[in-house]
Amino acid sequence: MIRLVPILLSFCLLVGCAGQGDPATDTAPVSEKRIAMTYDDAPRGDGLVFTGPERTRALVEQFEIAETGPVAIFVTTRGLDTQVGQDRIHAYANAGHRIANHSHAHMWASRTDTDAYIADIDQAETALEPFANRRAWFRFPYLDEGGYGDADTATQKRDTLRAALAERDLMSGYVTIDTYDWHLDRLWQDALRDGLTVDKAALSKIYTDMVVDAAEHFDRMSTPLLGRRPAQVVLLHENDLAASFTVDMVSALRAKGWTLIDPDEAFADPIAVQLPETLFSGMGRIAALASDAGQSGRDYFDHWSASESGIEARLAADDVFSE
Repeated sequence: MIRLVPILLSFCLLVGCAGQGDPATDTAPVSEKRIAMTYDDAPRGDGLVFTGPERTRALVEQFEIAETGPVAIFVTTRGLDTQVGQDRIHAYANAGHRIANHSHAHMWASRTDTDAYIADIDQAETALEPFANRRAWFRFPYLDEGGYGDADTATQKRDTLRAALAERDLMSGYVTIDTYDWHLDRLWQDALRDGLTVDKAALSKIYTDMVVDAAEHFDRMSTPLLGRRPAQVVLLHENDLAASFTVDMVSALRAKGWTLIDPDEAFADPIAVQLPETLFSGMGRIAALASDAGQSGRDYFDHWSASESGIEARLAADDVFSE
């Protein structure tokens, strides 16, 4: 069964798969730069800029002002243990955004017993049943598909988890553009906690540049690798940065020629069923496919938007946090 999953998915890629998420429905011209916005870890707790409920209201408003259309909200369902958490996800769903599974307990697949990890996926699926705009997508926390650490030498766990998703009619909610927005947000929270002055205009520019530069980087990688421009899927988080600067970021993307698309369209791209052979998954699908193709080196796998030190250098250069 495990060995058949990649074969069956490859067959779908060749002949087309019916239904939602059908790669055969992708007819956009290869010259068009398309990007879907996706947000992990909702509903997150209070920050130092917004409480959790305030953040949800602000982010929904940012989406509306920016005219993003639907985005994907990947839910960690342990946050649904309270009515407040449930209300926040209903708010996203009622605003037309897509609701999907990001696990219940947000565990590392490589560090968790396989059966326990699959049970966690099922627990989250059950918890998400009441929500509108549900999608059959599962995003691995930390982008860890089971091949990190001691599991690096074997594909058994990774393939078992792929098979478990297939058995549940769940598609991997892969990403093609990785960012460390979580690190930038953490540094902002730390600066506020330490009583530092924050240049919010400079912070917005760094957040915006991080997303736009990452999109351009992975676009440059994808075209020679795939012979076309796939629909891109950017990984962001439901954090105070997103609730503050999404309008600025979307405006900058559009200025660079990017069209925002529904995640339904993005996950219908043929890259959805191009499952990488490599166990390297931490930078998303394009990077993994580049690794399969034998690419290596900093030009492919070293970008400041997915580098803690790179982000810190930008903050220091622009004097974003000061005494």
